[in-house]
Amino acid sequence: MNKIEFSTKVVQEVGSLNNYARYFTRDPENASDLVQDTMLKAFSYYNKFKEGTNLQAWLYTILKNTFINYYRRKVKTNAIIMKTETISSSDLYKSSLRNNAEGKFIMKDIEYALSKLSEEYYYPFTMYYEGYKYHEIAEQFQIPIGTVKTRIHVARQQLKKKLKPYAKGK
Repeated sequence: MNKIEFSTKVVQEVGSLNNYARYFTRDPENASDLVQDTMLKAFSYYNKFKEGTNLQAWLYTILKNTFINYYRRKVKTNAIIMKTETISSSDLYKSSLRNNAEGKFIMKDIEYALSKLSEEYYYPFTMYYEGYKYHEIAEQFQIPIGTVKTRIHVARQQLKKKLKPYAKGK
């Protein structure tokens, strides 16, 4: 088979390659790029194709391997980026300043600030913090949802004031 016949047959397979590529990438633009890379490799390795074999299967294999190589490269790149970010000098500085004792002091300060809230603010705030919805808190205390939102807001404001030394960048 000469190059022109080969090229014609490869171009006829673009539709099915596009379907395969969309299955792998789940994105039309990435699928189009993958098909283009596959076509480029198919034309580059024309001499590796043995006449009489299934052209569609050969192209599918190129497409699949191209996708796998891209995925591996992307994972490796992300792993390298993550590693370099985790050991930056600023991160080392921050981690050297933090320890478990500091965390215990912070927790004590938070607990103390919470204990200074009046009951009408403390209970709705703690329930909200634990994951209860506004309407559930309103039902529990038999008060309007607006009142629940206000009490939670006031509790946050009071806690912010008492815990101001821990605010970042302020």
